[in-house]
Amino acid sequence: MISPDAIISASASAALAILGVTFLLAGWRVLVGPTLPDRILALDTLSGTAIGFIAVIAVKTGFSLYIDIAISLGLVGFLATVAFARFVLSRGTGDPEAIRSNETTPPATKKPDATAKAVGNRTKSRKGRK
Repeated sequence: MISPDAIISASASAALAILGVTFLLAGWRVLVGPTLPDRILALDTLSGTAIGFIAVIAVKTGFSLYIDIAISLGLVGFLATVAFARFVLSRGTGDPEAIRSNETTPPATKKPDATAKAVGNRTKSRKGRK
């Protein structure tokens, strides 16, 4: 019969291998990602993968302090993702096609408001009375 320690060790090794592949794929997306939002999402994935690494190492070694480190990394990763998202929103879409299409279209002309016309008509009518 297989001992529980052997099952945990084998499972942890398999999890580390899967997390390693995930880390490589997310790293590739950070380097090659076509748009800035893709890169930000890949960085968030890297953060989650690092948390997974830390959690698996905590289970494998039995050292529970690693769990606190993983929780801290999760909080920092979340805040970084929110900051990047706010940056992208303030910057624009980040999509090169949308940026190119906005450059070729002429700016829309601003139509005067109905209230501005009404105010303008009142001032003209007052001038005509005097």
